[in-house]
Amino acid sequence: MQSIVIANRTLSSQHPVYVIAELSANHGHKLDEALKLVHAAHAAGADAIKLQTYLPGTMTINSNKPWFQIGKGTIWEGKNLYQLYEEAYTPWEWTQEIMSLASSLGMHCFSTPFDPTAVDYLEKLDMPAYKIASFEVVDLPLLKAIAQTGRPVIMSTGMASLSEIDEAVTTLRNHGTKQLALLKCTSAYPSLPGDMNLRTIPHLAQAFDVPVGLSDHTMDVAVPVAAVALGACIIEKHLTMDRSVPGPDSQFSLEPAEFKAMVAAVRTTSEALGRVQYDVSEKEQASRVFRRSLFVVEDIQAGQPFTARNVRSIRPGHGLHPRYLDVVIGKTAATNIQAGTPLSWELVG
Repeated sequence: MQSIVIANRTLSSQHPVYVIAELSANHGHKLDEALKLVHAAHAAGADAIKLQTYLPGTMTINSNKPWFQIGKGTIWEGKNLYQLYEEAYTPWEWTQEIMSLASSLGMHCFSTPFDPTAVDYLEKLDMPAYKIASFEVVDLPLLKAIAQTGRPVIMSTGMASLSEIDEAVTTLRNHGTKQLALLKCTSAYPSLPGDMNLRTIPHLAQAFDVPVGLSDHTMDVAVPVAAVALGACIIEKHLTMDRSVPGPDSQFSLEPAEFKAMVAAVRTTSEALGRVQYDVSEKEQASRVFRRSLFVVEDIQAGQPFTARNVRSIRPGHGLHPRYLDVVIGKTAATNIQAGTPLSWELVG
């Protein structure tokens, strides 16, 4: 089933790429900023807005024990998990207003729930779909709660082994998910292009018979373009108004102009992929005349032989096909022929 439908929009490799703008924590706890991001996503050409629905206390506990500290190697080093989520969460009461604005602009809006209470809350808002974050792929009870809603699901696969993805997919399907898409993801923030392994995209599609996309944390527009060329039909990217403004996600988010450039590149790539085609397109028909064909290039008298000197394969394409050059050489002219005349069988004696 390599297509799903979200609010009457079909997502598959045979349809235009579905571009999701991830707002995440880039609102800085200001509703006006969140609404600006929705407008910016629309102006940039995004199809959907994605939120994250959690509270610090539903993600973790406020503890300074060593295992709750964020260690070296991430942009969040020096905080504990609770502090990070306290800074990053989106107030739940904003959800309805953000959804309404997105809808008025012709975009979808859905969220990533991080625990069953978030699922219950979002169900009251009639979400068109749910996103599952890479880190929650192993949270099978959460996956069951999401699956039981019966709504379309898009699941990121960062850090997950093939067996973990299989277990998650099986859990979703066994508990009510009929429409599922997977996103290739590298859970590094930001990610380097060399760590993306985009050739996994067609393998995921084949292994699980689902539409596949990319959740991208690189800062390079070429990566989503390459993903689309490999069959990705969904692209998810973080969006910020200004990357210089500090925030938990700002360092791996695109600014509006960058996001717009990415969307344009993705759309062009999607359009260019087209279909398997060997027939001549309508616009190519006019160019066929510029192919080579056989022309008489020196004056020839009737009865004189055609030679490699007086007959050549040149442009344009008004004469005999070049495949007949060896057949014509050695035969004689049926009439006088001026140089520059396209050769035809009527001229061959």
